[in-house]
Amino acid sequence: MEHRHHYLLVTYPAQGHINPALQFAKRLLRIGVHITFATSISAYRRMARGAPTPEGLDFVEFSDGYDDGFKPSDDVERFMSELRRHGSQTLTDIIVSSANKGRPITCLVYTLLLPWAGEVARVLHVPSALLWIQPAAVLDIYYYYFFNEDYKNTIINNSPVIELPGLPRLTKSDLPSFLDPSNDAYTFALPTFQEQLEALAKETNPKILVNTFDALEPLALKAIEKLNLIAIGPLIPSAFLDGKDPSDTCFGGDLFHCTKNYMEWLNTKPVSSVVYVSFGSISILSNQQMEEIAQGLLQSGRPFLWVIRAKYQNGEEDKDLEDKLINCLEELKQQGLIVPWCSQVEVLSHPSLGCFVTHCGWNSTTESLVCGVPVVAFPQWTDQGTNAKLVEDVWKTGVRVRAAKVGGIVEAGEINRCVEIIMGGGEKGEEMRRNAKKWKDLAREAVKEGGSSDRNLKAFVDGIVQGCY
Repeated sequence: MEHRHHYLLVTYPAQGHINPALQFAKRLLRIGVHITFATSISAYRRMARGAPTPEGLDFVEFSDGYDDGFKPSDDVERFMSELRRHGSQTLTDIIVSSANKGRPITCLVYTLLLPWAGEVARVLHVPSALLWIQPAAVLDIYYYYFFNEDYKNTIINNSPVIELPGLPRLTKSDLPSFLDPSNDAYTFALPTFQEQLEALAKETNPKILVNTFDALEPLALKAIEKLNLIAIGPLIPSAFLDGKDPSDTCFGGDLFHCTKNYMEWLNTKPVSSVVYVSFGSISILSNQQMEEIAQGLLQSGRPFLWVIRAKYQNGEEDKDLEDKLINCLEELKQQGLIVPWCSQVEVLSHPSLGCFVTHCGWNSTTESLVCGVPVVAFPQWTDQGTNAKLVEDVWKTGVRVRAAKVGGIVEAGEINRCVEIIMGGGEKGEEMRRNAKKWKDLAREAVKEGGSSDRNLKAFVDGIVQGCY
């Protein structure tokens, strides 16, 4: 294929950013765009374990000073500073070098938490766009918080009900965790989001590519007049979505756990019988919460597949697993299967899946929608509370757990209650399954040839060429 366009794509080096960015790159490849993908050495190492690099996709890796990956004990402020310094220089070098070679960068696309990437594009007069990897609703909430004093006061004053244009009625638990004044985790995130949105607000026609689709968030996508939100998702491997590339079956990353014994195990289970449990690549649950989940699964009496990953992102098994579940580990092994990693979209696509207990990260949420699997929403932080709200009250594809008022732990009985709502054969569970099927069909409709996301992406690329952006 002849590549008439040359895009530079840079992603924050976390798995939740890498996955959709890589799928976005593959989507661009299929419409004739050459991609230079820039990210840190640690991120590239995770992607390099996947399938061979497609034609038209080049990788440029740079050191951010944390080549073995960022760990919870590392200084996050220093990490962000080094990422900015090294990343800015790398992007500048790529843009200048590409121009000198007669293959100029026609657009720079960057994920959230990288406001400096947009600044490099502005300085070098290259068109740019933000790839927003969370729902449009979350971007709207941040925008209202930063740019509208009345709405900000409503958010920070603990109003029992928060009403924002284009969004459902929210409560405090439905807001991104970074807006909670008591939040002391990743305090860099909120000012970084503010810097990113303030820079976009100064542009004449700011472009934000959103990992969602028009039918999923019709009001949220249009809520902010000054921002051009373009739905180009869901960014899911082609084999599980539009089928255009059957070889595209995984995101890459964390493929050191490549055995497929869990698929063989799933093949032995009846249709819609298995509870799948996973909390993503970052969330670390307390020992007490792990114990409650274990007891809740045992109470359900249903077969389960539970992903318990390494405690830190270093490729090692979690040595504390037996200590966490010592009271019931043998019972758990008799009822279900515990694995350190799995290909999540492959699992969710399996006919034996009946329910997904998830932290409601946006990647996991969109994967559940694409695969038509109802969820038990178990949010932890960042955008996950908002995603859980949308799942339960807007799209109606799941039920949200309620934590105990004292201690904030979700108890075993509550976990079992939520699983039974979906799996127990009642009317509410049947409604969730019908809704999950509806959104599965609409997601596929959006990305197929001529679908809304397909049209939106092609119009964006054409607009860059024609100088409309």
